[in-house]
Amino acid sequence: MRNLTLLTDLYQLTMGQGYFNEGKHEQRAVFDVFFRPNRLITYSVAAGMEQAAEYLENLHFSEDDISYLRSLGIFSEEYLAYLSRLRFTGDVRAVREGEIVFPYEPIFTVSAPMVEAQLAETAVLTFINHQTLIASKAAKICAVAGGGVMEFGLRRAQGADAGIYGARAAIIGGCVGTSNVYAGKLFHVPVSGTMAHSWVMNFPSELEAFRAYARSFPDGCLLLVDTYDTIRSGIPHAIQVFRELRASGHEPVGIRLDSGDLAYLSKKAREMLDEAGFENALICASGDLDEVLIRSLKEQGARIDTWGVGTKLITSADMPALGGVYKLAAVYEGGKEIPKIKLSDTTEKITNPGVKEVLRFYDAATGKAIADYITRAGEKVDAGKPLTLFHPVETWKRMTIRDFTVRSLREDLIKGGRRVAPARPLSEIAAYRKAEMENFWEEYLRQDMPHIYKVDLSDELYRLKQELVRSFRGQ
Repeated sequence: MRNLTLLTDLYQLTMGQGYFNEGKHEQRAVFDVFFRPNRLITYSVAAGMEQAAEYLENLHFSEDDISYLRSLGIFSEEYLAYLSRLRFTGDVRAVREGEIVFPYEPIFTVSAPMVEAQLAETAVLTFINHQTLIASKAAKICAVAGGGVMEFGLRRAQGADAGIYGARAAIIGGCVGTSNVYAGKLFHVPVSGTMAHSWVMNFPSELEAFRAYARSFPDGCLLLVDTYDTIRSGIPHAIQVFRELRASGHEPVGIRLDSGDLAYLSKKAREMLDEAGFENALICASGDLDEVLIRSLKEQGARIDTWGVGTKLITSADMPALGGVYKLAAVYEGGKEIPKIKLSDTTEKITNPGVKEVLRFYDAATGKAIADYITRAGEKVDAGKPLTLFHPVETWKRMTIRDFTVRSLREDLIKGGRRVAPARPLSEIAAYRKAEMENFWEEYLRQDMPHIYKVDLSDELYRLKQELVRSFRGQ
């Protein structure tokens, strides 16, 4: 395992020395990870918690790390000696990977001595922001496609780690496999791939190229048919090779379209394949696809069975950053919680103070999610009594829920520096994400003009927030 302790911003370390000098380095602090809304976020799929937990469990400064920090000439020897002994001893409470989450919800909370908690910020955000972004994009693409999406983005990812962990996140979001062999090995997920245009171009003719591929992979023959002319050359040659395969006792997998009018070409290909007796041959499409283009193709009646999605998935092209933040929520003095708040002239940027929990309410009759509820830690909700929810900013917007069930969205991930929640297989995480999405009405998850899912504050948390706002503004 790589030691990524220095995967941080310099100011985490300089603040750490300041806390050390002021005797505040051992003060208990609580930080929340959450993200704010924007026009492209309808919901998000939480991911990256596993890598964040691995980072914290493995946090330590090697001798080489300390030597490098010493070379910067800005840290005292006393502080460097402290860092050389540092290990993460804190607690983490987080949502499960694959959880459907919404803006303002604390999805990963670190409670630890101040320097440990502060140092965690950059790396934790790096892992969670990136993977949550890609998992969410994948979920939207897969929802429109209806399944059968392969992640094909490695060559367009912003670096090797983005390709590897982007593939992991894409599987969480609903992709059924990846072209990334390293990710396939690392995460035990299906890998898929056939040929490039260079294969076809490297033979005297397209037909010879197809025959050569079929000889090597008689039971996995999926042919790329758009190198020269899809209708007049590619598909007829594929059918000819498919007949030869069948005559030798093998069945073809199908064809791939990578360019051109995919709606027209797929319909024509389906017609030609069916007429030739290859009704079960798949038609795979690739080529700068995303949820917008896939939906358009389906509306046009495209006959596409599987989708290879690369660039616009692995880069989340329409929203290349999630914008998750890591904010101080509380410190402890003499064992007592002191809630902290960040103020702003923009109401939506005022943070929710204190140690918190996130609950989700479900309609008892349908099992569908009604709303999420951010509370102060330790608050109890009686599902046997009606509960009035209100918008945390536009407080006149209220509704009363009855006959509901409730569950906490978060679990203990690390206690006392040690992992307590299991490291779940990626297949289990993906299955959990799928099951949780089925608990939401389609109106909350749709791409265009979705209903805004309610994320409200408890009365107690709302009162605390307003008291702190008034106290800091001298009201």
